[in-house]
Amino acid sequence: MTKMIPTDNAAFLNAFGMIVGGDTGLNASARRVEIVRIAQSTSGSDVDYVAEEVPIALVYNGISHAVMMATPAQLEEFGIGFSLAEGIVADLSEIYGIEVTEGCRGGKNIELTIASENFWKLKEYRRSMTGRTGCGICGVESLEGAVRPTPRVPFTQTFDLQHYERALNYLHEIEELGRLTGATHAAAWVNVDGSLAGGAEDVGRHVALDKLLGLRAKQGWTEGALVISSRASYEMVQKAAMTGVEIIFAVSAPTALAIEVAQKAGITAHWIGRPSLIQHEGLQASLDGAAYERDVAFFMLTQQKHRLEPRLLISVGQRRRM
Repeated sequence: MTKMIPTDNAAFLNAFGMIVGGDTGLNASARRVEIVRIAQSTSGSDVDYVAEEVPIALVYNGISHAVMMATPAQLEEFGIGFSLAEGIVADLSEIYGIEVTEGCRGGKNIELTIASENFWKLKEYRRSMTGRTGCGICGVESLEGAVRPTPRVPFTQTFDLQHYERALNYLHEIEELGRLTGATHAAAWVNVDGSLAGGAEDVGRHVALDKLLGLRAKQGWTEGALVISSRASYEMVQKAAMTGVEIIFAVSAPTALAIEVAQKAGITAHWIGRPSLIQHEGLQASLDGAAYERDVAFFMLTQQKHRLEPRLLISVGQRRRM
């Protein structure tokens, strides 16, 4: 018989060094389930925790626009980040109010009041969209709507890769629910000095990024870099471009379309394809740990590969997110 883990939710969460309640949302985001645990040649009843995934309706000026499946935490940040990343609003000043209310079937409503001009534009572009955990474009009305025009970001940021290892380690720190359930993605904003500004996690990688972008907007963070634990698909790069992010670190290899979008946007992207090889898109790099100056012209050398010093590599091979 395997050893039972604590069955009390508070005790179990505290065993992981987590805060129960407060702003973490872990009580609402994790559910206790009974399982049969198999260890070597024995098995027995036990308990574990799984992440909640509920429908979240984004409602603008009383009209439902989209329903996404997400973890029920940091929902105000999700509403703000989604609105910015989708181009529904350009900045926070165009959001007049936001309220999270109870929805049907255990879901939540994020009710946003936006400027009239933005609302009318939204109605013209309106799409009925039911998102799933792994999909950012479900329900678009045409293929043309799947890949939107990409804005070009400004050219103002640098990031010193001596902070690289710390930046990746922040993902584990942010994933409180992930450490409990093993079911989330994380997104972090790292300041130029390598310190963690803040982060977000969710069962969906797009939603985790939306939450982080909303948090970033609320806090007014502009200088620094985005770090994501998921694969570097084009939607992630597109969302970054829509919110003015200039530098991205992704713990995964990119897709071809992600590279194209990054090139069009002028985003500096740092992809990880294999544990011993790191690719730089748009970086004029010296490999001695000095600051990496952004160079958009270098973006066209998308096949350029550099081996970095071993001290810059962490256990990237163990972090595999699909």
